[in-house]
Amino acid sequence: MAALSTVISHLRRIAMDAPTDKIRCDACPVLCFIREGMLGACDRYANKGGVLTRVDPHVLLERTVAQGGGLVPFLPSSRDWDGSIVREPQTFVTAIGAGTTYPDYKPAPFIVSSEVDGVDMVTVVTEGIFSYCGLKVKIDTDRHLGHETAAVRVDGEQIGHVTTAEYGSQMLSLGGVRHLTGGSKKEGRVTCEAMLALANCKPVEVTVDGGATVVIEAGKAPIINGVKEERMRVGCGSATIGMFAKQWMGHVDEVVVVDDHITGVLSEHQAGKFLGVPDTGIKMKGHRSTPGRYFKVAQPGTGWGGTDLTDPLSILKPFDPKEAWPGLRMLMVSTTGEHHAYFELDAALAPVEKELPPALRLSVDRIQENCEPALSTVLFMAGAGGSLRAGVTENPVRLTQSVKQAITRVTAGGAPCYVWPGGGITYMVDVTLLPENAFGSVPTPALVAPIEFTMSKADYAALGGHMDELRTLADIAGDGSKRRIAV
Repeated sequence: MAALSTVISHLRRIAMDAPTDKIRCDACPVLCFIREGMLGACDRYANKGGVLTRVDPHVLLERTVAQGGGLVPFLPSSRDWDGSIVREPQTFVTAIGAGTTYPDYKPAPFIVSSEVDGVDMVTVVTEGIFSYCGLKVKIDTDRHLGHETAAVRVDGEQIGHVTTAEYGSQMLSLGGVRHLTGGSKKEGRVTCEAMLALANCKPVEVTVDGGATVVIEAGKAPIINGVKEERMRVGCGSATIGMFAKQWMGHVDEVVVVDDHITGVLSEHQAGKFLGVPDTGIKMKGHRSTPGRYFKVAQPGTGWGGTDLTDPLSILKPFDPKEAWPGLRMLMVSTTGEHHAYFELDAALAPVEKELPPALRLSVDRIQENCEPALSTVLFMAGAGGSLRAGVTENPVRLTQSVKQAITRVTAGGAPCYVWPGGGITYMVDVTLLPENAFGSVPTPALVAPIEFTMSKADYAALGGHMDELRTLADIAGDGSKRRIAV
């Protein structure tokens, strides 16, 4: 109590020193003085008649619970009944527009009690101010964006780096406390602005040192060096051989699926051997891994199969005359079907390009059909620290333990979160699952993100929760100053 009195006295002294026509905002560490009718630096709080007022509306989600459990989107009554057995709509109180717990001693802005399936529940909502946050970005493409660890920049400032490539996708790690607060003021500002735009599903153009320029927008196709990516690869070159080998039988003698990681060769591949494909005398450049699988046939790039190839024949050595024959038919294709060419060997066993036969055109189309649409996926990742947990309970570690034991459910703007194992409450959420403009920022710089903790009322009491701050759902939902949306 002595520490609390000291903090309150300090804030009172600050307020007394403020100009008479301004009020001091204590919603973040910046502590803006705000004139009547004006906004603070974050554009989230204003001076309205001498009262500090949250500008953005507090968002409530209306949902129904289907038989069998789980939250599903609320279906407006105007829609035809689809046969599902549903109960009455429920209102879920999100943290979007709720406000923050800063300074740390304050309970969460809304601690709401409600009844779900006859169980008394509590949802604690707050907007966290996250200096320790970042974005994990998955870009579906075979094209080389940049070497691993290469800097990712916006307006010349590094905001992150390229990380490990995954199956058919290039991965970026953006933001984080070192870029937000560990560099220059411009680096922090640019990083914060780029992260905020991406988290709110807005497009951002980034450049990779020694690599590509990419326009990233969550849930949309990436634009790489000015070209919109259409599809994610069906698989590596070896996997493509395995999937389509049988469909090539009788139409072609050899198939090479060009891929930056694993290039596949039909006649050598186990799938070809099982189907009785004879040896063709083909000789490949690169590192042979296992039969029909080759690494490093070319350098990474934006050409065939994510390589720098413009001429696929450049990865072939001369055919073995003991096994090859004139007229041998060969298809070369990339893992998306975007690049393809058909060849026949002449009398000197040299490949000569010919028009693609209709049967092989169907095969290329089938590869393209099996490719999923290329998307940019943005995951917001942050750690719920002291102020968040103290806003929920007087003993913050109990909240962490409750989350790890699955007693407490963590959501962000109503969207499900993945909570990482290990210490703390480190969570990730797909930004496309949140309502529009769910994220904000403060000029410290840091991102502001919604987070909700839901548990039974009994479990909340056992946590040492702020029971005196409980408000009923009816009280929250009935407040005419709040906006309700159906999703």
